[in-house]
Amino acid sequence: MELTFDGTVIEWRGPAPFVFVRVPDEESEEIHAVANELTYGWGCIPVGVRVGGSEWTTALMPKDGAYLVPLRKAFREAEGIDVDDVVPVTLVLG
Repeated sequence: MELTFDGTVIEWRGPAPFVFVRVPDEESEEIHAVANELTYGWGCIPVGVRVGGSEWTTALMPKDGAYLVPLRKAFREAEGIDVDDVVPVTLVLG
């Protein structure tokens, strides 16, 4: 399954700052429909991510009925991404 959407970059300040893109509701519902087949625990789902010219693998994290895509610092810097930016994201699940 491949999903493409535009998402806003957010920051979560826990013990360290983490940066994510929240998957929109419609796409989160599509992911939720297949989540049991893909999760490896705690609701995390392995995915391939493409933002601009950067690609990497990570895991979606469930949060408040949606999913969060972690954005690693190296990829944010390579793509010039900051908190509150809206970025195009492609996810490859499965």
